[in-house]
Amino acid sequence: MFARSLVHLLAVIAVGVWGFLAWPLPWPGVLIGVAVSLLAVLLWALFLSPKPVLAVDRFGGSLIELLLIGAAVAAALDLGVFWVIPAVLGVLGAVLGFITAGVRPARA
Repeated sequence: MFARSLVHLLAVIAVGVWGFLAWPLPWPGVLIGVAVSLLAVLLWALFLSPKPVLAVDRFGGSLIELLLIGAAVAAALDLGVFWVIPAVLGVLGAVLGFITAGVRPARA
């Protein structure tokens, strides 16, 4: 569970950094950076946190998790990070999500 939380944290950070750096500063970059960061944290808190606000089944939670990991991989690639690092993050996130999806109880 710690590794999965670490991957989620890295995903939220990657999406937030992309929001700040992919757009021209000061105003479009700051506004989009804050909005994307808040959206990523909100989706994580609603669906992926240890005690989620909205109860969804395993498939819905896994879909949201894959969307978050995919957004982080795309953001890292768009920022120009060497492709191996986002690939490792994506594969690690998918594998940990698959492993924990079978372990955690159904929420809905």
